[in-house]
Amino acid sequence: MGRLTTHVLDTAHGCPGAGIHVELYRVGEGVEKIGEAWTNEDGRCNQPLLQGGAFRVGIYQLVFKIGYYYRARGVSLGEPAFLDDVVLRFGIAAPDEHYHVPLLVSPYSYSTYRGS
Repeated sequence: MGRLTTHVLDTAHGCPGAGIHVELYRVGEGVEKIGEAWTNEDGRCNQPLLQGGAFRVGIYQLVFKIGYYYRARGVSLGEPAFLDDVVLRFGIAAPDEHYHVPLLVSPYSYSTYRGS
């Protein structure tokens, strides 16, 4: 059964991104919020963000509240911050597979890929 998971690594501090608010949207004729979670001490969400019958072919968007995370750590970002929300839009083409979307982030950069 397919599922969607994520993992955040704070490359600026060399640690998991714990306590980051993550929102999940389905993109169609509009953008519909379908879920949210917070990362745990390992930078992962405790449950898949999407699975079962809700996990289907389509375009999705993850929004990571990175600015809030860094401000809570005491990092001065300036106003407006260079990165506040990191938005990743991606497609799910095979609903029977595991889609893992890791995010490597710092206050001024991010990188992602389809993990396993």
